[in-house]
Amino acid sequence: MGLPSRRRRPTPMSQWDPTARLSYWAFHANRRPAYMRFAYLQLGSDEAAEEAVDSAFDSIMGEWLRMLHMDRLDAYAWTVLKQCLVERQHQRRPWHPQRPEPMDFSAFEAALKEAHADRYEVLTDAIRFYSAVSRLAERQRDAILLRYGLQCSPGEAAAVMGVDEATVRSYLGQAHRRLARLLDTPVDAAGPAESAES
Repeated sequence: MGLPSRRRRPTPMSQWDPTARLSYWAFHANRRPAYMRFAYLQLGSDEAAEEAVDSAFDSIMGEWLRMLHMDRLDAYAWTVLKQCLVERQHQRRPWHPQRPEPMDFSAFEAALKEAHADRYEVLTDAIRFYSAVSRLAERQRDAILLRYGLQCSPGEAAAVMGVDEATVRSYLGQAHRRLARLLDTPVDAAGPAESAES
């Protein structure tokens, strides 16, 4: 699934049929709050988050008529947002072209606390923990941010990322196990609990 083409001229919204306009604004209203909070965790400022999210929605608007025919519209929109976050991070730090890294430790502290309630003392070393989280695979880190940073249920995180809930639960389990290895803490044989009621 390709990202928006900068060469193709999008159809102006004024030429859309009313159903397409309504569906776009419903999507915008539904996703913008979570996108803003996620962008803030990545970029660390309201202004930078707003610029990145506005840019993402501009791109999504330009592609909306095509997106309406996609099986995974939410997944495509999530990819557009992630690309805008990378671009915004690069604009702020052009000499350090890395993907955005999470800014809020509380999300990750909560993740490890849930995975290792009896080993909470490992979280006292926030720098070590931050480094471990930054080494997660991108989708695992996204799932951790949404689940613990934004307090999304696995189902809500799945809707935002445009994947199945089982996929998010898998990302979370993989992330917990990887964090346990990176931080050299024991992990229960059953793995972290992500109950169906979550």
